[in-house]
Amino acid sequence: MFGEAGATPEPPSVYSAKGDETGPVKSEVQKLALTIKGHGEALLSQRGTQRFGLLGVSWTDPEAKIKGKIQARSRDAETGEWTEWMDLQPYPALLDGKRAGARGSTEPIWVGASDGAEVRVTDGAASGTLPAGLRLDLVDPGAPSKAAGDLNAENTAFRADLPPTPTGPPSSAPRPTIVSRAEWGADETLNNEGPIYLPGGKIKAAFVHHTTDAEYNCADSAAVVRAMHVYHVKTNGWRDLGYNFLVDKCGTIFEGRQGGVDQPVLGAHTYGWNSESTSVSIIGDYTSKAAPDAALASAGKVIAYKLGQYGVSPAGKATLTAGATQKNFFGTQFTAGQTYSFDAVSGHRNGFNTECPGTMLYPQLPEIRSYATAADAKLKIDSIGGAATWNGSGYDTAGPATVNWSTVTSNDLIDKFDVLVDGEAVTSAAANARSVVTAVKGPGTHKVAVRTTYKTGSTTVSSAVDVTSTEKTFKPVAPTRLMNTIAGVGVPKAKVGAGKEVVLQVAGVQGIPANGVGAVVLNVTATNPTASSFVSVYPNGTPRPTTSNLNFKAGVSIPNLVVVPVIDGKVRFYNHAGSVDLLADITGYYTKDAGGSTFATTGPARIMNTIAGQGVPKKLGAAATASLQVTGVSGIPSKGVTAVVMNVTATNPTSAGYVSVFPSGTARPSTSNLNFKAGQSIPNLVIVPVGADGKVSFYNHAGTVDLLGDVTGYFTTDTTQAKHVNIGPKRLMNTIAGEGVRKGKIGAKEAVTLQVTGANGIPASGVTAIVINVTATNPTSSGWVSVYPSDQTRPPVSNLNFTAGLSIPNLVVVPVSPDGKVSFYNHAGSVDLLADITGYFTK
Repeated sequence: MFGEAGATPEPPSVYSAKGDETGPVKSEVQKLALTIKGHGEALLSQRGTQRFGLLGVSWTDPEAKIKGKIQARSRDAETGEWTEWMDLQPYPALLDGKRAGARGSTEPIWVGASDGAEVRVTDGAASGTLPAGLRLDLVDPGAPSKAAGDLNAENTAFRADLPPTPTGPPSSAPRPTIVSRAEWGADETLNNEGPIYLPGGKIKAAFVHHTTDAEYNCADSAAVVRAMHVYHVKTNGWRDLGYNFLVDKCGTIFEGRQGGVDQPVLGAHTYGWNSESTSVSIIGDYTSKAAPDAALASAGKVIAYKLGQYGVSPAGKATLTAGATQKNFFGTQFTAGQTYSFDAVSGHRNGFNTECPGTMLYPQLPEIRSYATAADAKLKIDSIGGAATWNGSGYDTAGPATVNWSTVTSNDLIDKFDVLVDGEAVTSAAANARSVVTAVKGPGTHKVAVRTTYKTGSTTVSSAVDVTSTEKTFKPVAPTRLMNTIAGVGVPKAKVGAGKEVVLQVAGVQGIPANGVGAVVLNVTATNPTASSFVSVYPNGTPRPTTSNLNFKAGVSIPNLVVVPVIDGKVRFYNHAGSVDLLADITGYYTKDAGGSTFATTGPARIMNTIAGQGVPKKLGAAATASLQVTGVSGIPSKGVTAVVMNVTATNPTSAGYVSVFPSGTARPSTSNLNFKAGQSIPNLVIVPVGADGKVSFYNHAGTVDLLGDVTGYFTTDTTQAKHVNIGPKRLMNTIAGEGVRKGKIGAKEAVTLQVTGANGIPASGVTAIVINVTATNPTSSGWVSVYPSDQTRPPVSNLNFTAGLSIPNLVVVPVSPDGKVSFYNHAGSVDLLADITGYFTK
């Protein structure tokens, strides 16, 4: 049976579909002549009849009018009870055009299974003359008896000599489930003319009707539609069922006039306006009762689909050309050939002098428009990225945000998209765009939405999401281990397998606040890997990025500093291949709390070199600690410094070991910043709090090792300096693919320059430094890479040190030149470079 899923089943009748039965149904029409009594009266005396389900009165001349009352009643075939007298409303003359054999008639009324009828007609005209050929037409719609597999082609197909129906245009709204003509049992032998389409080929408006039927149950809906089809053809003499679509009170949508659900079929429904419109008729009489929500919603869905094929907004207006001179229900005069403005979703009474779609349904048109607007386009914001992060109910951003949206609308129907912030268009995008970077207004929470402008000029606006503009400052902490898969700290005690992830709670642990943490700074070490692989670290609750933070070979331990946004207090670690143990040590976090530190750039400048005796007099021996003065040198102030950003490189180690970097004057933590093997050079970025004496300490665990330290910036209590913005992870450069720079390895003593501002969600101005994860891969020899502002002379520092064939990642915090560029210099051999941004600093 047809009807909404979950609707309360109604008792079947003799006309109900049984299970999945469907197929063409032969319907019978009884024609009973009325007796003319004179003085403008005619009647059909109360009598028994053969079974029928629908009745109407007709007469010979389709243009003749009856100005009095036409009433009928019927006898219930099961109970034998007679109904009350029902008023029958005349159809407009020539609703389906001038046609041979057409008759004038009333609108039909569904009465259910009946076996008796009575009619009385009184003409209110002074002449008292009734039109000739008055008769009562009784339609028995029959009941389906064939399964879908038994459908007879001659009964279900259109005429074989007609060309196949073309595919209609795509719609901005999804096509709802529609019961086809074959499914409701249309007898296609009644339709031997084929369909006709709108002269202009475009639907501009939809008219809503009701059928004035008495009570029915939804199990009989298909029978009601079949009976109406037969009445319109055999009684009215029309080419087919008049309405384009019908909807029952349970929300089931039925295909109406033949020609294709996705086509602009010319119907017979709203006299004078059929040639530019479509129609939806809600089955039932809604003169004294409102239509159910299920019917309104389904009417809205099919209207959205049809109007959406032509870029018409259900909430908009339509300009239609009158096909006849007449008045509507409200007395508005229309002149044939003149244009008039209508709501895109209008009632029958807006175009013709009729009470249709009923006194109670007409005020519900705004609800239908709302349902249609909701269905139209399915335009919605999918996510907001770039500088924005999810906060559980909306997004926080400290800079430009990337708005991502989706719609089912074909690009061919769209003129453009606009991103609205608090209702104001701030950024536009082309019809084929589904993402754009946009600025968000000053501090506070703002409503962000996307608006589609169609080529017709109509628009659709998505639901808005909250975006709060925030600023993040840095709070350094003593290095603390949060995760150790070897010991089961923070996550289960087990290696991370191939294609597997672990989720680490970072907020609310080890003194880190439970709320307000925007990102954490973690030193992550991959150790004991069984295969070459990579690890990605990213915010919980977001899709895994295509970027990596650590790249390593079997048996090689690799550390790297990671700045990762925090969502729901957690971050995720993904391992690509083999199995690996992971360590994660926190050194600080970014917070919305304005009491944190801001960032200032300096250098890059070397402030420590044990080989040359700079900063620290000699290489570090086993279990030895050396302290480095960092404040008051190389542009770093002597006061107000809370942490420094240093690239530390361990070189010439005589044995496997590790180095820890920590604030001077504090207990050495059980964490490491660099892990290495004998003879291996390893760099790693370190963000380390500064001791009260302005120094940081370096501890070497085993053997002897030389250390290099290059500073690129510092955090300070000076509130005028830059604040951090999360973004990405997002790949900016890939020399293998030619992304960001030219395609090809960087040769010996060669540099490439990357534009970083003004693209990929990074502002064109105000950026002081960027945070990028740089990976050197496929090196042909041992060497090193320096990253520096493009407007500066290359400094004598390195960010990555590597040996032939070994991929090495390292986080880099590098100042940006005034033109928004940074340069990458390779010292020896040739090497490919990848660069993934995770954030930037801005004033």
